[in-house]
Amino acid sequence: MTDTAHIRNFCIIAHIDHGKSTLADRLIEKARIVDERNFQNQILDNMDIERERGITIKSQAVSLPYTAEDGERYLLNLVDTPGHVDFSYEVSRAINSCEGALLLVDATQGVQAQTLSNMYLALEHNLEIIPVINKIDMAAADIPSARHQIDKDLGLDGESALLVSARQGTGVDELFEAIVKQVPPPAGDSSLPLKALIFDCHYDPYRGVVVHLRIFQGSMRRGMKIRFMAAGSDYEVETLGIFKLALVEVDELGAGSVGYVIAGIKAVGDIRVGDTITDAARPCGEALPGFREIKPVVFSSIYPVDSNDYEELKTSLEKLKLNDASLIYEKDSSAALGFGFRCGFLGLLHLEVVQERLEREFNQAIIFTAPSVKYRLHLRNGESVLVDNPTEYPDEGKVESAEEPYIRAAVITPVTYLGNIMTLCLEKRGVQSAMTYLDEKRVELVYEMPLSEVLFDFYDRLKSISRGYASFDYDITGYKATELVKLDILLNGKAVDALSQLVFKSSAQARARVICERLREEIPRQQFKIPVQGAIGSQIIARETVNALRKDVLAKCYGGDITRKRKLLEKQKEGKKRMKMVGDVELPQSAFLAVLKTKDN
Repeated sequence: MTDTAHIRNFCIIAHIDHGKSTLADRLIEKARIVDERNFQNQILDNMDIERERGITIKSQAVSLPYTAEDGERYLLNLVDTPGHVDFSYEVSRAINSCEGALLLVDATQGVQAQTLSNMYLALEHNLEIIPVINKIDMAAADIPSARHQIDKDLGLDGESALLVSARQGTGVDELFEAIVKQVPPPAGDSSLPLKALIFDCHYDPYRGVVVHLRIFQGSMRRGMKIRFMAAGSDYEVETLGIFKLALVEVDELGAGSVGYVIAGIKAVGDIRVGDTITDAARPCGEALPGFREIKPVVFSSIYPVDSNDYEELKTSLEKLKLNDASLIYEKDSSAALGFGFRCGFLGLLHLEVVQERLEREFNQAIIFTAPSVKYRLHLRNGESVLVDNPTEYPDEGKVESAEEPYIRAAVITPVTYLGNIMTLCLEKRGVQSAMTYLDEKRVELVYEMPLSEVLFDFYDRLKSISRGYASFDYDITGYKATELVKLDILLNGKAVDALSQLVFKSSAQARARVICERLREEIPRQQFKIPVQGAIGSQIIARETVNALRKDVLAKCYGGDITRKRKLLEKQKEGKKRMKMVGDVELPQSAFLAVLKTKDN
């Protein structure tokens, strides 16, 4: 067991795509905990989605042995964190289990929105921050400008910032020494009663729940009886160890250690991220504060394609929640899709990631409904209700007024793209509250705008307008009055509840047209005409028609009187009308996805 004076717990924080995972690769390479044959780039990003998209989704811990210049041996516990705003909860949990942070700044792009947010998060927890300028080998690198931005924007010492090229491995030795010298060793006494914080979990089909923890005081040994304080359940420690890419078993974990424990936990509901583990025989006085409750901002319903898979989907969601503590769900049902779950997400990227993980890791065939935010409705009887599901929207006559969540959106952009970005924000009903020139090349724009406008394609369009240079961060500020309507989609005159949406009144017609057009392309043709309509109450505001498959009934008529042809056509028309009365339209899964992926919102 390593004594606390020789342990350093640190994380890497930065804006998305500033090179956190590449730097983690170099640190792992230098520590030689994996041989060259088994090494691969982005080695901590162990999900296929992370590799394909080039982003980190999950925080990953790894223990690195290091011999310092003075000959002392240290154990450095590194937590690599995501950079996207949707995964800031992962970052906050990683920061809770560390004493120091490497704050990465891209030498080509400088300080960006998430750099600032993550730094403030680290300062809240009193972490020792080491500024690091990465990508110094790039042709576009501007090191003096990066130092100036660290000074001016972050309030840190830009001159003392370490220069690193994570791709080439330049400056990694100096970085190791800085971690040992500047990051304080963890406080905590191994002789006190055990107090450990659960900061993550994952599910192993053979061994049950694997709990990731940071020990703040006391120690944990094999065979020891431990208690989960929130759940009140006791378990016996079967195996414990540290992360060295693979799980490496040890006999004991002392104060300050980051590691894992396996205790034969099969009841997934017993484990909650943020819970405190203590010794069942000698419990600690009070639990650790844990993590603040996360509030989802985007809501969508999820249904199995085959209703018989409902129980399987429920089990999959329980296991996924272990590994993704920010996912929130409850039971839901729909007339069109049967039983499912109403889920809360931190953003649209989070929703996409959950969808892909359910499909890939748990082999679930699922349908998501169009995403929505939580609206506040004031009813004529004086009540106020929160509604995020269109099916729960009361009759129009009962609603006095509606409010929608607003955000404070901060966009940092090069001056070149300023005009186009301002146009985009205005289009999304944004009201500018501040514009600050950070230097002669960069400007920060602050807008108050509705969260619902940012949901669909704002982030994608911002990146394409600015060629990837603009960065975006937001905070929920509160509710403001809005004109809200419920948009229903009718197929063959019947409303499909799973396609209903709550939308801003002025953009309802444009949204309805786009949805009707997409559905017309996706719905297979039947023996009768299918009208696809968008409606607000009883008023139809958009319509498309899926034409019928028609048999050529005139094929046998060559020559002869026109009345004979007309008689056959009329007979066919009557048949189609009867079919329409009894005909049922089956919606394919692709139709729901087409509505969800509408880019013209």
